[in-house]
Amino acid sequence: MADKLKAAEATEPFDARRSFRQGKSHRPAPLDPDRRSRLGFCSRLSGVEDLRLATDDGEMLVAWHLPPRNGHPLILYFHGNGGALVDRVPRFRMFAASGYGLLAVSYRGYGGSTGSPTQTGLMRDGEAAYREARARGYEYDRIILMGESLGTGVAIPLAAAHEAAALVLDSPFSSAVDVAAVHYRMLPVRWLMFDQFRSDLAIRDVHIPILIVHGDEDRVTPINLAKQLFERANEPKAFIGVTGGGHLVLGSPEVFVRVREWINTKTR
Repeated sequence: MADKLKAAEATEPFDARRSFRQGKSHRPAPLDPDRRSRLGFCSRLSGVEDLRLATDDGEMLVAWHLPPRNGHPLILYFHGNGGALVDRVPRFRMFAASGYGLLAVSYRGYGGSTGSPTQTGLMRDGEAAYREARARGYEYDRIILMGESLGTGVAIPLAAAHEAAALVLDSPFSSAVDVAAVHYRMLPVRWLMFDQFRSDLAIRDVHIPILIVHGDEDRVTPINLAKQLFERANEPKAFIGVTGGGHLVLGSPEVFVRVREWINTKTR
């Protein structure tokens, strides 16, 4: 399943050609949304709640919630462009095995959620997820904001607007337009893309601890874009470069051990 997730992410990570025509820089998961969102994960972990979250513009989002154990924090998780929540099951199982809670939202237009994805819409989805976490009684200093790939473009603005214990970014980018420029060198993407996900601007307003993990052989979002983002981030911050790592390295057990150690130092 991890290989399936990486394959999905590796194909047009921001769907730039469609962005030029329709003002969208990502695409919904291609498989049956309800079946994938309701079965795969809950059959593998006990205690998981299958939620529906209402956004402030009337969409209904699928979300999964697993309470933390033994005083561990909640990971508020934002997935990438490819696949659906069910494709993150191995990663979520690592979180649960470490005692972390989980609240993972399926964006509008993805796995069981209503609507169609846009940058503005995904930001509203992030707000709905954060609002749900607080409504369930999680204090801000027990919430870890975590995003992968496209999801880092949701997690960073959320961290800029709300309090949290820390921000963890797996395979992030400086902006979606920078990613598109790598993959479509002959097109004037900076003029044509509507949804640009300017993480390089939003991260300047983040004032909580930041961890970036990135593989040095990532062909989807090159590591130099993550380094540019890191340079613009405020302290305290840390960068884990993974030698030989491709896209989405946090799911590797040896990388997750280091991420877990970092999170635990920020939430003691």
